[in-house]
Amino acid sequence: MHILRVANFVSPTSGGIKTALRAWGEHYQARGHRASLIIPGPGQEITEESQGMVYRVPATPIPGAGYSLMFNRTGLSRLMDAIGPDALEVSDRSTTRWMGRWARRRGIGSIMISHENMTGILVRRTLLPDLASQLSANLINHRSAVDYDAIVTPSRFSAEEFERIGVRAHVVPLGVDLETFRPSRDLDAAPDPSRRIELVHCGRLSPEKRPALSVETVRELVRRGHDVHMTVFGHGPLRAELMERAQNLPIVFHAYITDRSELAARMGAADVALAPGPLETFGLAALEVLACGVPTVATDEGALQEVVGDGGHVAASTPAAFADGVEALLRRPGARRRARDQAELFNWQTSAERMLAIHESVRHSRST
Repeated sequence: MHILRVANFVSPTSGGIKTALRAWGEHYQARGHRASLIIPGPGQEITEESQGMVYRVPATPIPGAGYSLMFNRTGLSRLMDAIGPDALEVSDRSTTRWMGRWARRRGIGSIMISHENMTGILVRRTLLPDLASQLSANLINHRSAVDYDAIVTPSRFSAEEFERIGVRAHVVPLGVDLETFRPSRDLDAAPDPSRRIELVHCGRLSPEKRPALSVETVRELVRRGHDVHMTVFGHGPLRAELMERAQNLPIVFHAYITDRSELAARMGAADVALAPGPLETFGLAALEVLACGVPTVATDEGALQEVVGDGGHVAASTPAAFADGVEALLRRPGARRRARDQAELFNWQTSAERMLAIHESVRHSRST
């Protein structure tokens, strides 16, 4: 089977979607399938990579977002025709939704992966009242379900907004590279109370991730008299604003790290991680830091609580509640080992096998 994947929201510094695309593509190819990928690029470029053939096409930069989007339907349609896939997998429900109809006209099975929660985005990013946001999300999700043969979400949280309109969503949790993201400290060693508390925030610095909560958590811990320091790994449109907000606080904003082994080693040195994103439909950054043996305080909104599980502490989205979570994890026996054990419940092979099973199911239904 030749699987064509298309994704718009991918950039040199993006995280979860790019990681998932690479991991799935590598596993598809390892199973004897062909994998191709179309993503935005500064220009036209075709490269052969471990995840298959990657086609980068000209895209329009979106001011302040850090992304470029592919809008040229005619050019994309011609490229897709030239690639000639047997199956289509689209990681964008908005600007590329038309591709489901493209696949149907050619008798090709199609899957749309919902990497975001449309209801939450409309509630938090528009002036629409909550009811209007939900009704608008229902309409958008219904259209996606009509256009594609199958809908995939990475968590129960992200599946709920489809299920409320009677649409089945296949839940396929993402995975983590347990070899790259591994503990760099003794999992059974208790925190040294005489040593400074090291915190880490990992994730894109954009409004939907609510990174300011991590900054304010540090402020609250300092107010309580803790000797604490936080390193922020991540880039995004809020970086400059957050750096200004963090002035006079023990917070360092680290330069972007391309080497994932180096990132894992640096994350693994932390005592506790903070994961404040309220709209996460999975939370791959949180899973990666758990794999490094770092217990994580996660918000009780979104899908993070599904991922963090017994590997951390779920808290309300306030600085006081997050600070309470940090203190609780520092006192918890075996917190680092429980974090690693939780991460080991997720792996890319299982995730990719579930995706292939859905592709095969769609293909079978189209042939009968």
